[in-house]
Amino acid sequence: MRAVYRVLAGLIAIGVVVQAMAIAVGWFTALKDMDDGLVIDKNYDGNWGHSLHSIVGSMIIPLLALLLLIVSFFAHVERGVRWALYVFGLVVLQIAFAFAAFAAPVVGALHGANALALLAVAGIAARHAAGAPAPAAESTEATA
Repeated sequence: MRAVYRVLAGLIAIGVVVQAMAIAVGWFTALKDMDDGLVIDKNYDGNWGHSLHSIVGSMIIPLLALLLLIVSFFAHVERGVRWALYVFGLVVLQIAFAFAAFAAPVVGALHGANALALLAVAGIAARHAAGAPAPAAESTEATA
């Protein structure tokens, strides 16, 4: 289970990198399309980069974060539950910032900064799983 914890945390960190790449491709494609004459108005639904960013950010990373939290209870990673909760909380905050940024675009800056925090915390969680297993709680039979 420690390996599963480590892989899930690592996949979340990789997911953040994929998110940055997808949104960059999305907006550079939109800028190129505008240079080619495309009009971006309220009917513009984005391009494949925007779609990838949306799918990874609203479905894949939250699912991985939820799985990480569940696995953290069984993985015996020292402070593993705590780090999984940090990751999960940052993912929830990330989604909240994304939706809030549509009403107040300046919140998009917090969305970007929080992504970097998520990248760091997921990486730290993965590194904790690479260490020694957490000591198991003593059973009541052993102390009786």
